[in-house]
Amino acid sequence: MIYKIRIILDAQEDIFRDIEIEDNNTLEDLHNAITQAFGFLGQEMASFYTCDEAWNQDEEIALFDMGPNEGETRLMHTTVLTDIITEESPKLIYVYDFLSMWTFFVELADIVEKEDGRSYPNLLFTFGELPDTPPERRFEADNQSMEDPDLDFDEEDFDAQWN
Repeated sequence: MIYKIRIILDAQEDIFRDIEIEDNNTLEDLHNAITQAFGFLGQEMASFYTCDEAWNQDEEIALFDMGPNEGETRLMHTTVLTDIITEESPKLIYVYDFLSMWTFFVELADIVEKEDGRSYPNLLFTFGELPDTPPERRFEADNQSMEDPDLDFDEEDFDAQWN
């Protein structure tokens, strides 16, 4: 079977790629297809993350095992698409280049029969141009933006709290 997958850059603008890939390919194959589709060199660290319907991140599936205990990290080259992407669980988060944090939403759009004479993975459709730099991330803490101008750390007595 063939998975039709949409990969969307986490950005204000619509920037996405649609890829066809065989269901028995690995997440490393999908990683390679994504980097090629978006024009990355593919030389940076990357990970997929399982997630729920609301895109809440869960388990990491890494390109390489960089954990403190070898063998504890689930790896892309040993994880088959059918083991991780299903119609019941169609979403993943993909992060490429941990210094730049290019973040993408990956979603299974359809499952179709393999077409004779077509090679896979196959880039079906592209929309939007990838910016030169990744979109800026805004992080929230206690429901206040870290960039909130109302935060005044000079008023805090940090010496009293320091041990």
